[in-house]
Amino acid sequence: MSDRKVPRSKEDLKKFRDEVVHQFHVISEDVISQVKQVAEGVANVDEKLDRRFNELRTEIQETRQEVLAAVMRDYGVSPALFIDVICKQ
Repeated sequence: MSDRKVPRSKEDLKKFRDEVVHQFHVISEDVISQVKQVAEGVANVDEKLDRRFNELRTEIQETRQEVLAAVMRDYGVSPALFIDVICKQ
């Protein structure tokens, strides 16, 4: 059987109800705290992804410019012609 006493009076029922409500508040505060921690973690990951995405975008743009310059230098092709030919493929 359970260790809890069976409520016998209205006062016992009120105390039991108050205890349940108190436990609910304690548990819900903990859950809210954990949800806030998860939200902070998600925000941190989002910031890291944004930074990395911007770094990669910059690297791609720089590499693209280097390739374009090398093609122009080696083959004497204008950037507009090179881009036009590449885009049509």
